[in-house]
Amino acid sequence: MMKEKMLRMAIVLLLLVAARDTQAKNDGDFYQITIYKCKSDSQVERVDAYLRSAWIPALHRAGIRDIGVFKPIENDTGQFRMVYVLTPFRSQAAWSDLPATLARDAVYQRDAQTFLNAPARLAPYERMESILLVAFQGQPHLLLPRTRDTSRVYELRSYESPTAALLDKKIAMFNHDEIKIFRRLGFDPVFYGRVVSGSHMPNLMYMPVFTDRIERNEQWKVFSFDPKWKEISSDPKNENNVSVSHIDSILMQSTAYSDY
Repeated sequence: MMKEKMLRMAIVLLLLVAARDTQAKNDGDFYQITIYKCKSDSQVERVDAYLRSAWIPALHRAGIRDIGVFKPIENDTGQFRMVYVLTPFRSQAAWSDLPATLARDAVYQRDAQTFLNAPARLAPYERMESILLVAFQGQPHLLLPRTRDTSRVYELRSYESPTAALLDKKIAMFNHDEIKIFRRLGFDPVFYGRVVSGSHMPNLMYMPVFTDRIERNEQWKVFSFDPKWKEISSDPKNENNVSVSHIDSILMQSTAYSDY
């Protein structure tokens, strides 16, 4: 048991070192996506209360801004109800120092007490997942929407690759051409990131934003027929037909207390 624990710790450290080295090359953001999985409306309400009244204010006091909180548009009540939190850090150190920062924040410890110390019978969520990412060179920092609008549609996309080498090829496609295409067509993704720790690897994630679902569908149609996209996706050197083995897409809207 001890050996397995030490092995897991060693793997996490290696991933963080790799993330640090990657980040040093592009001086980009380090992102954390936290997913709260809830079974009831009351759990969602408790997660909302914690994020709104304790988590986000504490991070603001620590100098961490632009925290996005999102909920899927079609949240099947028969399944988990999800709450997604996107937190940007300017460095790996800012992320790794956060637990100590929160431990010193007396206001946070007071405001978060009910959530953090909830008894098992009143657990505020069923499970919590954390995904760590490093920003792409082509967009090293968050690109926030120009105006605040909670009816706006955010699409969280995840591209899994068969191997790390093929993921590198897909990310190179983004950095060299795809990001430029998205900008030209007005997709304006909030972020692009390589996953350095998560339950689905190797993979990348990004989040385009649209006025509504109608615009979203129309934009993807335009993208699929774009001449530049057709050129790079058919180029054998990119291996685009095999570089992505699975795609997940989640349409979401920001909460009223989200930073954007």
